[in-house]
Amino acid sequence: MVIIRLRRMGKRGEAFFRIVVADRRKAPTGKCIEEIGYYDPLRQPMSVKYNEERVFHWLGNGAQVSDTVKSIFQRFGTWSKWTKLSAGEEGITPEEIFEKGKSVTSS
Repeated sequence: MVIIRLRRMGKRGEAFFRIVVADRRKAPTGKCIEEIGYYDPLRQPMSVKYNEERVFHWLGNGAQVSDTVKSIFQRFGTWSKWTKLSAGEEGITPEEIFEKGKSVTSS
């Protein structure tokens, strides 16, 4: 089973996180399938960047999302876009949801 979760990086007291796609059975710091972004809560303002197209790709292939990553996606609107896309609302196409290669950034 594949999951989109955070991988903790950095030294003690100065943690930042990478948003990764990994096998659920692997250790949180173990090998991942793909890195799709990062999250730095200590930077002022908070810094988040991830590739929305790759997120939709993995969600479309059945990947689960950790609670923390889901809250990040909800904060930046990616989760609502995904629910509209997966529900197949009329008039919504994947091209309207995101442009090719778009990354979501907050700085």
